[in-house]
Amino acid sequence: MGQDHIRYDILAQDALRGVIRKVLTEVAATGRLPGDHHFFVTFLTGAPGVRISQHLKAKYPEQMTIVIQHQFWDLKISDTQFEIGLSFSDTPERLTVPFAAIRGFYDPSVNFELEFDVPLVAEDAGEEEGEAEIATYTPPPAAAETAEADSEPKEGEKKEASVVSLDAFRKKQ
Repeated sequence: MGQDHIRYDILAQDALRGVIRKVLTEVAATGRLPGDHHFFVTFLTGAPGVRISQHLKAKYPEQMTIVIQHQFWDLKISDTQFEIGLSFSDTPERLTVPFAAIRGFYDPSVNFELEFDVPLVAEDAGEEEGEAEIATYTPPPAAAETAEADSEPKEGEKKEASVVSLDAFRKKQ
């Protein structure tokens, strides 16, 4: 097989992250989530550009899942990241999350999920460029809606989904 000089895997990841950016931009513009929509966003807490309090960093040293539902404020979106105010155990916190740090995005109201194979910071050193798989949309099995407005998802919580390599769809030579 020939070498992918175009890097379709990176282009596909950027496009899928654009879906998250577009959805959050629309929520920021209206200041609320439409209908029953709400989001679980899992991100690496040690990724470059992530800004969270030392308390949250100590509690979630590798990754964290936040719920964007009823209580959030000051949602701001840029091309590379989003900022949001959330409450954790009645303590207001401000988080900055680069889109490149996101490992998962899930909207249980419509059973929509995106997962990204983002290596943990410790794994980053041994990872060679081009080895990461791309993220694809995979509808998860029926999920019970257990999120509450101010609840914190469990650390390390992972939903079932599959990551598919583009190699399966490339023309064999």
